[in-house]
Amino acid sequence: MKKKSLKLAVVFLLITLLLVAFTGCTKNEDANNDASNNVSNENNNSKTNNDGKEEDYNGKLVFDHSMELVYAKNFSVDYYKGGYKLIKVCDGRQFLTIPEGMNVPADIEEGVVTLQMPLDNMLISSTPTMSLINGLDKLDKVSLVTTKRSSWYIDEIGKAIDDGKIEYIGSYKAPDYEMITAKQPPFAVFSTMLLRVPEVAEKLDELKIPYLLDQATYEEHPMARVEWVKLYGALLDCEEIAEKHFKEQVAYVENLDLETEDPETTAVFYITSKGTLYARRGGDYMAKMVELAGGKYIFADMEPDKTGAQKMEFEEFYATAKDADNIIYIWSLGGKPETVDDFIAKNELFSDFKAVKEGNVWCTTPNYFQISNVLGYMIKDINEMLSIDDNSVNELTYLFRLQ
Repeated sequence: MKKKSLKLAVVFLLITLLLVAFTGCTKNEDANNDASNNVSNENNNSKTNNDGKEEDYNGKLVFDHSMELVYAKNFSVDYYKGGYKLIKVCDGRQFLTIPEGMNVPADIEEGVVTLQMPLDNMLISSTPTMSLINGLDKLDKVSLVTTKRSSWYIDEIGKAIDDGKIEYIGSYKAPDYEMITAKQPPFAVFSTMLLRVPEVAEKLDELKIPYLLDQATYEEHPMARVEWVKLYGALLDCEEIAEKHFKEQVAYVENLDLETEDPETTAVFYITSKGTLYARRGGDYMAKMVELAGGKYIFADMEPDKTGAQKMEFEEFYATAKDADNIIYIWSLGGKPETVDDFIAKNELFSDFKAVKEGNVWCTTPNYFQISNVLGYMIKDINEMLSIDDNSVNELTYLFRLQ
């Protein structure tokens, strides 16, 4: 009986030892699997971070790529890991955008202005810049302008002022500093006209308001002015919208019908209220717009390396322009004639011009110089002007015919 009990005890003990051994192996195997999974997860996290998790680049500048530009030469945008962007303008100013939640890098160059994203409540003192921002549908990022309501010809901006979303703070020459101080815009954009009033720039520096001088007017190619939309797209984190807008304008130019053996000639000029005549120089963007549209600018040889307008004596102007096939009169800058008779009243010799005799005197619309974001479409309008045979067509989108 005892032997039988002893055998049963031994069998029970063996079964117990086997169960303990099996359980221990299972636990060790699970532990090893957990450890392996942890190592794998750590490796995966490390790999994800190396591929670009923002926290890995917080406070660091690790170059990624540069913005591709087609025509513009007066700015550049460099992109860095983690969302940082370095914007450089040809006048030497540099701006580093700091993504929300990220720190300012410690190794930035001296003189680089840091801008905390997102940008809101901006002061914009440049009508073409406003047109580019409007083209991005980002007027809600602007709160202050230096162009009064009655001078705006861009409907969306006029409405924003009427609705109280954008305020006029006075001329760029003498802005209301109390309003600026109260609003505390984190960033401002001015045209290069600010260089004529250094005291205003000094006051902005005193108020610690960083500002960019828009250099688009110094670009050589008309479409480069449109391409500045990419700079503001970078500032406002909407690069895809900016790229799409730019490509749409380029497409208008690329799809024009330019097949002609004898391109029509065009003169572009205006006369001030004091009777002084200014013709666009051969290197001016409007002269190049005529050429891109398939025409020939009649003063192409007049200072072909310079932009802007050149003052001319009427006799000198008459000698060349009287045989021009078309006239584009810059209506917004000079006298604003409503009829051909109004135009001739500026100088009786105009009645002898070929373009006047044939009814080909066109004027720019009032918004022409406020809008930079649609220069491609404006070139398309000039192309249509050059090809119109029907004198009953008197209005295009950005040009109208004097009758």
